[in-house]
Amino acid sequence: AVDLYDGKIATTADEAGKIMQANDPARSSAIILGAAKHLGDQADFRTMGWCFGGGWSLQASLLLKEKSKACVMYYGMPEKDVEKLKTLKAEVLMIHPTQDKWITGEVVSAFEANMKTAGKKVTVVHYDADHAFANPSSPRYNEKDAKESRKVAKAFLKKF
Repeated sequence: AVDLYDGKIATTADEAGKIMQANDPARSSAIILGAAKHLGDQADFRTMGWCFGGGWSLQASLLLKEKSKACVMYYGMPEKDVEKLKTLKAEVLMIHPTQDKWITGEVVSAFEANMKTAGKKVTVVHYDADHAFANPSSPRYNEKDAKESRKVAKAFLKKF
């Protein structure tokens, strides 16, 4: 796992939001590419993240090009640039809670349409839950859907 927060750890949602907003995308990209370089030319990758990390899971797969075999996004903000999506080599699984007020159904539908336009494969699995439903420390944690989504993600990743 890569650390896009340079060792900073939040103990509250407010702190987490501040750390997330302070993220430097250029630095995060450099961290991801540096980790890949460290692991060598023969390494390949499967990316996965939740919330902010869900969006970065997709960005990492874009950065890693053919080295990325699969991408799992748990309620993360998708890339909107179709030209950028055309460069994606990984297949994508998006875990979407239908009650999410940030990654809404409209955001997900637009991502599906953009992926189709880009000629890329995305599978979206919807859960009747809210953002952060898979995080046991969240008040919105939904154990049933969290366990089910882990099974779905594990089965998806096993294909690669």
